[in-house]
Amino acid sequence: MQYFDKPGRENTRRTLELAFERGRQLGLDEVVVASSNGDTALMAHEIFEGFKIVVVTYHCGFREPFVNVMSPKVREDLEAGGMTVVAATHALSGVERAVAKKHGGIYPALLIADTLRLFGQGTKVAVEVSIMAADAGTLTGDDIVAIGGTARGADTALVLKPANQSDLFSMKIREVICKPRKF
Repeated sequence: MQYFDKPGRENTRRTLELAFERGRQLGLDEVVVASSNGDTALMAHEIFEGFKIVVVTYHCGFREPFVNVMSPKVREDLEAGGMTVVAATHALSGVERAVAKKHGGIYPALLIADTLRLFGQGTKVAVEVSIMAADAGTLTGDDIVAIGGTARGADTALVLKPANQSDLFSMKIREVICKPRKF
């Protein structure tokens, strides 16, 4: 396992390289990558030769009502490059975040998200995007490499057995390939 001194986008290339190497060693062929504007996805496309790449981005309205964070042109370019792009509601917050904002309190999905953040934001993101990809019907159910990050870029890679949201506790985090040590 590789540890980074701090989280952030400066770890992106190394995270992707380590994830690719480990995925190949294990005979995996699917990777799920979190990417808000497409930069991490484009870099993954350079590195993950022979893998099915699923890119997961924010749902429409995440930052501004009825506006996608990832531009339509970038999405089109990613799909033209053979990648599958999923824009979906966050699996570990969704409508619970809206209820918590309006009425206060904490709810099960938010507790799960906060528990995963004990290992770093990238761990939470990697788990979450794998759920979102599974729910979109883009995965086979075999073990995958899941990549997330803290703010921008990638700094965390996991090997996991994915699960749909309705079967969350069937997910198995098999390995941590890399993550920030300090976060």
